[in-house]
Amino acid sequence: MVTEMTMLRWMYGLTRLERIRNEVTRERVGVAPLEEKLRETRLRWFGHVKRSVNAPVKRCEAINILHFKGGRGRLKRSWDEVIRKDMKLIGLTEDMTQDRNLWRSRIKIVDYR
Repeated sequence: MVTEMTMLRWMYGLTRLERIRNEVTRERVGVAPLEEKLRETRLRWFGHVKRSVNAPVKRCEAINILHFKGGRGRLKRSWDEVIRKDMKLIGLTEDMTQDRNLWRSRIKIVDYR
């Protein structure tokens, strides 16, 4: 988020010394937060996968990797965990994916323009 705001300030010709809030800068530039746009893209893809019947991606969901020796540190979050968190944050359920118009309207992030 810091890098994103640095780029937006640079695009608009602002510096941190001017002490303009991030929300104001976003409105001036006319973009939504990158984190929200990424969430929208993930959920859009998730809805597409859930609606498609014979997609190859559907078969990949069932694959379970049992013999994996991970590295040090905490485990990486799976795509499924991230999607579940995104859906909980917005208040969506898996059943809503079948109604494409409802799904798209609920996940759409509107830019500031």
